[in-house]
Amino acid sequence: MSIRVILIEMAVFAAIFTAIIFAYYRGGRKYSPASIHNYPPDIQKEYFRTHERVDVSYQSKNVILTKGLGIVIFTAILLVCALAAGAETFGQGFLLTFGLMVWIGIYDTCFLDWVLFANLPMFRLEGTEHMDKAYHQKWFHLKGMLFPGIVFALIPAALVGWIVTVIR
Repeated sequence: MSIRVILIEMAVFAAIFTAIIFAYYRGGRKYSPASIHNYPPDIQKEYFRTHERVDVSYQSKNVILTKGLGIVIFTAILLVCALAAGAETFGQGFLLTFGLMVWIGIYDTCFLDWVLFANLPMFRLEGTEHMDKAYHQKWFHLKGMLFPGIVFALIPAALVGWIVTVIR
């Protein structure tokens, strides 16, 4: 597998992921249960003081649907990445995909969550604009990246590994 191709894929994957996040958080979608569950509990609590309470648990239909769609999208993107990098076995497809998922988890946490989410008004929920300290909770985002993020990464990694085996 080509390291150069993998490095280019890392940059492209980060750009695509960022574009998806910015497109998703436009307009009223940021107020959907599938988005609100990504906010720290104290922000959710403050938001629901003035807005209708909706189920934002990981068992809610909207969250499950969003995560399921994410798995499909990540699997498709990362399958192309694995094939372009020259993956020929389950192990190569799995490891490359898992590595790219870990990379995007680190990028999401350290840049999107800690820098952009914490500082850009477009990510602030109505009625929580004053909660600067709550939006800068690094530990909340790091915990989410580690679990369930790493577990979530195993699913597209296994799917890509299997599809690579079938194709090659």
